[in-house]
Amino acid sequence: MKKTLNIAFVSIFVFMLISCGKDKKTVEKEPEAKSYSIDAEHSTVQWTAYKTTDKLPVKGTFKEIEILKMNDGATPSSALDGLDFEIPVASIFSKDTIRDAKLNKFFFAVMENTLTLKGLFTVENENKGNLVLTMNGLTKNLPFTYTMSQDTILVNAKMDLNAWEAQDAVASLHEACLALHTGPDGVSKTWDEVGISAKILTVKN
Repeated sequence: MKKTLNIAFVSIFVFMLISCGKDKKTVEKEPEAKSYSIDAEHSTVQWTAYKTTDKLPVKGTFKEIEILKMNDGATPSSALDGLDFEIPVASIFSKDTIRDAKLNKFFFAVMENTLTLKGLFTVENENKGNLVLTMNGLTKNLPFTYTMSQDTILVNAKMDLNAWEAQDAVASLHEACLALHTGPDGVSKTWDEVGISAKILTVKN
């Protein structure tokens, strides 16, 4: 009986030593993964057209942007990648109702199937991307550059209207605005170049 008790005691003692000798592992929580999505309501698109041989800028925006599809991303720029949208051209706004009416009637209405502008953003690297833009019945690539300002993506692009075969629309607008596009040199000119810029806000999910 004594031998049995001694063996039991030794077993318990060894078990306690082994248990006390184990290191307590601290389970560290993995940091929560952040994701970003586009805040369409507070994002804006601005266009800059040009007139006269002095290339005077005429600026405006669009009041409506409809997001068709967007993806959450690990970074703000990756949230921009795959952003699919359309803009009703009737929402054009340049702070001049007469000009806006002319742009709708003599420019967009002259094009094929252009009640809306449709676009898809693709991001190539940390400062460049491509906008697949549909206008005048044609889908073409519009390269853009972008920078980050906190969680806001600042996009800039230079659009050549000839790539979308918009020569008739430019000529129509030029004829309607002949006097207004005449500079001090007496020459009337409507440029086929349009600057595009956008402030795209992102939010953390």
